[in-house]
Amino acid sequence: MSEHSFATRAIHAGQEPDPRTGAIIPPIYQASTHVQDGIGGFREGYEYNRAGNPTRSSLETQIAALEGGTAALSFASGLAAEDALLRGILKPGDHVLLGNDVYGGTYRLLTRVFASWGVETTTVELGDPDAVRAAIRPETKIVWLETPSNPLLKIVDIAQIVELAHAGGAIVVVDNTFASPALQQPLALGADLVVHSTTKYLGGHSDVLGGSVVFRDDRFFEAVKFQQFAVGAVSAPLDAWLTTRGIKTLAVRMRQHTENAQAIAEWAEARPEFERVYYPGLASHPGHEIAARQMSGFGGMLSFGLAAGPAAARAFAESTSIFQLAESLGGVESLIGYPPEMTHASVRGTELAVPENVVRLSVGIEDIGDLLADLEQGLGRISA
Repeated sequence: MSEHSFATRAIHAGQEPDPRTGAIIPPIYQASTHVQDGIGGFREGYEYNRAGNPTRSSLETQIAALEGGTAALSFASGLAAEDALLRGILKPGDHVLLGNDVYGGTYRLLTRVFASWGVETTTVELGDPDAVRAAIRPETKIVWLETPSNPLLKIVDIAQIVELAHAGGAIVVVDNTFASPALQQPLALGADLVVHSTTKYLGGHSDVLGGSVVFRDDRFFEAVKFQQFAVGAVSAPLDAWLTTRGIKTLAVRMRQHTENAQAIAEWAEARPEFERVYYPGLASHPGHEIAARQMSGFGGMLSFGLAAGPAAARAFAESTSIFQLAESLGGVESLIGYPPEMTHASVRGTELAVPENVVRLSVGIEDIGDLLADLEQGLGRISA
């Protein structure tokens, strides 16, 4: 379906009506095993649910089509997807170059799990090409980046990093969770692989856990596919189906997420209570021009630093009502979090530590007037 627009692919890729009944929505194949037509006679290649499931295959086809990849694999969580990718590509002695603002779980996986396997990780400011060039070593296998990053919304020039990494013999992995494929296509900019926590914008309704790896070509597919099969952290049929259902409204949801987040960012930038607003849709954001060039919208995530300091930030995160205090992001409902003690507690005391006056918002698709009023009353409560 590559000739069709994104919104059309999101609804139809991998979603052919059931050939037996004509059901417009493919069924959930809630089966653990598949009958064989003689030993080794697998019907359409299906043998056992860990190895493959028709519902999961539909989701993988759908995600690959959205990212413009040759294939995708679906996992039980975003970290399961990252783990399979890393195990499939790395070996002891390899080096990973990581951006200096990333999801705490990714940092923990690399520095506390893969470090014991002999993989070294260093962090770098990916917006500084000289620093990136100097940090790439002969043993560097992967340059791993998020853009926009979590939680400080840094913007990385994907094409520039691809050029630097490939010149040094490394590949580029982009965590596209914050932008989603509706707003950014890293593979088209030269990235080798894309990862997602499909729990977030792809699922979109805070009711399913999942992850995915998308491949630009066939180089790493079999290696990661083997990890998926051998380790078994696959998405269950119902989880795959729920993610597929969420993806069908991704295009329209992302437009509303972006519109609401832009309005909140502009409101916050004009308020003295916030010393800094982290949102790439603002002209004042240092990565605004790059984001405008490589994204079709600026997304629904933003953070801001409270001028009154950490105590005010913690209090503000606990003072809203429509914005619910919770981890995660990307659902239709708005969430608020305090990264230093929630999503990024694992990087406290490291070079990736989040400023302690920072609050992160996942802006939902509620009425913007209600969202702004909720933030206003939250500020009122902490200043009272």
